[in-house]
Amino acid sequence: MNTMNEIFGEVIYSYTRKQAIEDGQLICVDEVAREVGFRIPVDVTRAVWADCVEWGEADNRRQTYQDEAGRLWDVLWMAMNAARRGAGAQRLVFQLYRVPRGGRGVRPRLVKLVLRIGPGDDGDPVITILLPGED
Repeated sequence: MNTMNEIFGEVIYSYTRKQAIEDGQLICVDEVAREVGFRIPVDVTRAVWADCVEWGEADNRRQTYQDEAGRLWDVLWMAMNAARRGAGAQRLVFQLYRVPRGGRGVRPRLVKLVLRIGPGDDGDPVITILLPGED
């Protein structure tokens, strides 16, 4: 049987989950994810965080009162519902209403997100929530 190195050659470069978290490209949300019901590590991409979670006092004054904890809970709750419906799938698309940041809008808008399960740095399963096109 051929090994991966025999087929593809030596790995030139790899970018680990740990490095992505240290670089800020992934945000580890394990603590809240466990509260929602996830049993394995969960990360969101920087783009998902910026679009669906990030919210500050300036946003409260300009738009409507919300907080990051509530917005993160909403993302993870909808992800959990998708995971339950699509048990066993490695990639699931789910939708979420969120108030977009910026401007003065207060009306929630629909956004599609992707839940992807795959191997982490040590081969154990991890979940990444990302925007379509990021995978």
